[in-house]
Amino acid sequence: MLKYLKSKRGDSVITAPFAVLLVMFLTAFFIKVSPVIVRIQNLNTYANELCRVAELSGRVGSETTEKEKQLNKVMGMSPEISWSKTGTIQLNETVSVTCSTTYELGLFGDIGSYPVAINGHAEGSSEVYHK
Repeated sequence: MLKYLKSKRGDSVITAPFAVLLVMFLTAFFIKVSPVIVRIQNLNTYANELCRVAELSGRVGSETTEKEKQLNKVMGMSPEISWSKTGTIQLNETVSVTCSTTYELGLFGDIGSYPVAINGHAEGSSEVYHK
């Protein structure tokens, strides 16, 4: 690439600015999209933490609500949460949680801004036997 840019031929005068513009555009695009990837990872961690609390306590109730409040405070997000089951969960019964939120992806400030739906999902089995 550098050899092409240092060339003394006249065709690089036209092509080089387009190559530089393309590299700058791709860099700007990556900088704008990378926070979405981080948000997806955080949402999956959020869902895994909630699911683990439900597994250990054997129910979806006050323990999961407390953990949700704690995660909202620590992670700085408050997604919509939906559970596959509520109440007590018997030993080895499967429970799943889905967390969803939106992220405003603005490629060019407010002009090209649009919401992107992001979902996090976790599934686990209860570790508590209820008599």
